[in-house]
Amino acid sequence: MTELAAETRCGVAALLGAPNAGKSTLTNALVGQKVAITSAKPQTSRTRLIGVAIEGNTQLLLVDTPGIFAPRRRLDRAMVSAAWEGASDADVLLFVVDSKAGAGPKLDSLIENLNQRPGRKWLVMNKVDIAAKDKLLVLTEKLNGAVMFEHTWFVSAETGDGLPELKTAIADAMPEGPWHFPEDQVSDVSQRLLATEITREQIYRQLHAELPYASAVDSEQYIERPDGSLEIHQQILVARDSQKAIVLGKKGARIKAIGEASRKELSALLGVPVHLYLHVKVKANWDDSRELFENIGLDWVE
Repeated sequence: MTELAAETRCGVAALLGAPNAGKSTLTNALVGQKVAITSAKPQTSRTRLIGVAIEGNTQLLLVDTPGIFAPRRRLDRAMVSAAWEGASDADVLLFVVDSKAGAGPKLDSLIENLNQRPGRKWLVMNKVDIAAKDKLLVLTEKLNGAVMFEHTWFVSAETGDGLPELKTAIADAMPEGPWHFPEDQVSDVSQRLLATEITREQIYRQLHAELPYASAVDSEQYIERPDGSLEIHQQILVARDSQKAIVLGKKGARIKAIGEASRKELSALLGVPVHLYLHVKVKANWDDSRELFENIGLDWVE
């Protein structure tokens, strides 16, 4: 752990919100590099992670959580549980809202739960660059009337608007104390888990609506070769044979494209050559596997 002066600050800011509010994009922007995967699909984030950002003498532990929604499957329940657990010990809770999408029933249960939680709560209106200004003001007033937010911030995680001011304010709200991570560490996620997440991101981006959420990526081997390169073996789990065919593509073209894009990004992120080997496995009830839950960083829930 880095030795730092006594006047350093360190604290936790948890990002909560509905699916697709932009929490992961916001986390990446505040950290200054990619630590969480993103896609246009809601519920892309499945586990909570900590993005580590530095602002002056303050280390910010940004807890990026899965979007909160009405759970139906065990996986859904685990994701929602991870989100609320990530907010439990936060010094500041950031409620991230998609300014363009508005409120609606999906935020009602979130607001009810927020009102039952103690601590400091800030409202972060995200995507203001694409929101209608008149509707934005009405929505902001409505949300402030429903929850006693200490501050309201208008930002765009995509363009960076408002982020310097938000980051400074979060840092100022953190308590004095030693840093929890080395200065050069940007996340608590292992490289092995990050590698599976990058591949899952490519599946979502390249297959769009063709493949539903009945898929996962599991790490089989993660080997450091003597020459410094990485050899990574992953299996893509799907629920049906028809989904396997979608992932493979014609003559294996799709899985090859997914692998090439993942390998290229991983090499850039990790700074070493990566040899990535993917294969697809049909496993009807993959989302009922305790081992898989553990591998992807989720607690098992009944």
